[in-house]
Amino acid sequence: MSKRKYTVAPKFASMDEFVVSLPQLFERGEGEVIYDGRNQLRRFNVEGRNLIVKSFRTPNFVNRIAYGWLRSSKAQRSFEYAARLRCIGIGSPTPVGWLTERRGLLFGRSYYACLESTLPYTYKDIMAGTLAPDLERRALEAIGLTTARLHNAGILHKDYSRGNILFGPAADGSISVEIIDLNRIRFGTVSLEAGLDNLFERLPATPEQHAIMEDAYRKARNL
Repeated sequence: MSKRKYTVAPKFASMDEFVVSLPQLFERGEGEVIYDGRNQLRRFNVEGRNLIVKSFRTPNFVNRIAYGWLRSSKAQRSFEYAARLRCIGIGSPTPVGWLTERRGLLFGRSYYACLESTLPYTYKDIMAGTLAPDLERRALEAIGLTTARLHNAGILHKDYSRGNILFGPAADGSISVEIIDLNRIRFGTVSLEAGLDNLFERLPATPEQHAIMEDAYRKARNL
């Protein structure tokens, strides 16, 4: 027998039934699959809005016990951390809800739903070299600034990689940045050395691109 636990953000209370039905929707193959790897991402249109739902794979036996009783699931952490980032003015797609299943004493699968981001680019587009030079420079500056704001707030993203940084022009002409895949965030003081390691460890760039990001990062951290 399976037991479910879930939360829906108050502003999306009308989507309660959708969140509760996520295991059945995935089992029936509904939604548009946009990524299928270790975990799976599907796009759904609910009440005229596009939602992205991440289905986390069933963890190993030890974690099936831990997630069932000792710690929050990846889906729950994704939801809570996205809300936390948005509260301090750091972009992340709007969280809608999360759901976990437990079968008997063991944790099963978990699901995280958020609104689909409207930002058109990821860091991968910078690496592809397809952006206009001015947009690329401003994007690199915005990413350096956003990373500094994360670290100033004591937030360290342990999977700060190319596909997890979204960006695009905002209405006021600035560059908006959103951070995704948040379940591996850690909280605590972030030193300059640890911060720069975090910025560059999984974000390949030319020396010139690194210099742009590092300059924006240092200025934002008053270093």
